[in-house]
Amino acid sequence: MTELTVIQPEASAASGCSCCATPAAEAVAAAPKESPVSEDQTTAVYTVSGMTCDHCVKSVTEEVGAIDGVQNVDVVLATGQVTVTSAAPLTVEAVEAAVDEAGYTLVH
Repeated sequence: MTELTVIQPEASAASGCSCCATPAAEAVAAAPKESPVSEDQTTAVYTVSGMTCDHCVKSVTEEVGAIDGVQNVDVVLATGQVTVTSAAPLTVEAVEAAVDEAGYTLVH
């Protein structure tokens, strides 16, 4: 697994970007959907609220990518969709903690 360095954003409400200010919770319901990719991989799709820019995407990608067993993270900014490929199924709690550490909200 590649070691990742997490860069914390500076707090700035003036930027209008949620990664630089307190993120507002959005009410969009979604549950993780898991589907096997290969015999030794699992893919799950989550929804994250509060991301507004590429820096937000990078923060979520780095935090979720640091979870043990994660092999790939793909984030779609426009929808908040986060697709995670891992060696084994992840717990929602682990993903939620990583998303929270990045400064965003995992939508349940």
